Amino acid sequence: MKTQIKICGLSTPETMDAAIDAGATHVGLVQYEKSPRHVPLEDAAKLRARVPATVKVVMVTVAMTGEELARAFVAIKPDIVQFHGSETIDWMAAQRQNLKIETWRAVGLRDHGSLERSRRFVGVCDRVLFDAPAKSLPGGNGVSFQWDLLDGWTPFIPWGLAGGLNPDNVADAISRTGAPLVDASSGLESAPGVKDAGRIRAFCDAVRSASPE
Repeated sequence: MKTQIKICGLSTPETMDAAIDAGATHVGLVQYEKSPRHVPLEDAAKLRARVPATVKVVMVTVAMTGEELARAFVAIKPDIVQFHGSETIDWMAAQRQNLKIETWRAVGLRDHGSLERSRRFVGVCDRVLFDAPAKSLPGGNGVSFQWDLLDGWTPFIPWGLAGGLNPDNVADAISRTGAPLVDASSGLESAPGVKDAGRIRAFCDAVRSASPE
């Protein structure tokens, strides 16, 4: 099956266009001011307007209030909202119901216990993204987790693989884990928050080479 590709943390028209042209199926706009990939709402709305209907826009949030989330949702009009902070199960379920939208949850995998605990997101979110445990930022740290944590795992929810993916290791990651979706951010940058169009293209090419149609 063709692996889906999410390019996250896009912040300029040039790199947004590069991701779309390279074949990304999903593009991520970060709404978290502490991140070097944060895009102010006005700019995020302009970037969103560049995205064709064939590509899904993911709005990445971190512990927003309901009011903040609603305001960002109206401005950006995302296809998907991704939760990446301290949001509770009840709060995420309520926002999914209120907004009538697909939602994802990032999960930092430390051990098999954290993998098993991700069952609590079944029926609460539509997909989980397995990432490295959070450090100074909840994501975009360029660090991968031990992929062998997924050995023998039987998925109980749609999922994707994130954390330290780049053009050099993504094919191995897909081969090792069978990830149906891969999510890259800092591994495609020339500096924190600065996406490189060449690396975006190389990443998408590597994904396609590892998952031929």
